[in-house]
Amino acid sequence: MIIFFSDSGVIMSRKIIGVFGAGNVTEAEEEYQLAFKVGHLLARHGFIVLTGGLGGTMTAASRGAKEAGGITVGILPGTSKTSPANKYVDIAIYTGMGEARNAINVKSCKAAIAIGGEYGTLSEISLALKGGCPIILLHSWALTSHSGLKPPARLIAETAEQAVLMAAGAVKKISNQFL
Repeated sequence: MIIFFSDSGVIMSRKIIGVFGAGNVTEAEEEYQLAFKVGHLLARHGFIVLTGGLGGTMTAASRGAKEAGGITVGILPGTSKTSPANKYVDIAIYTGMGEARNAINVKSCKAAIAIGGEYGTLSEISLALKGGCPIILLHSWALTSHSGLKPPARLIAETAEQAVLMAAGAVKKISNQFL
């Protein structure tokens, strides 16, 4: 959660939802279009959008959020010279941690949406499941453990709209537990 002071001096808090996915998708691909729409919808719902700050899905989600007037955070693997943030990132956090930054990504958000993705996304999904961060899978990994354990069906979304509503609902549920 990030706390802001509005122009009128009122304190406002905004919750963070992460968007995870591959860094090598192009604008022509479905994953990019889904990430753009998810970022846009999250911003319109008042959430801060957190990504890994690089290209592909991360750029798409950040771009969607920015075009909707939202705030974006990028948790980057290197330094500003080795892994510059995409141009839609408002707050760039350079970790110098490589893929280990995925733990920071997961721990920094109240819920997350994984769109497509490769092994980095899979690690974020696993960290979220292990750490209790609500993770919504949108055209992402089909998970089954060796013992047959599957993620709950409530974590699987078919559309960007459904994924955002599920993530927002998870954040609300978590917030209500602490009231």
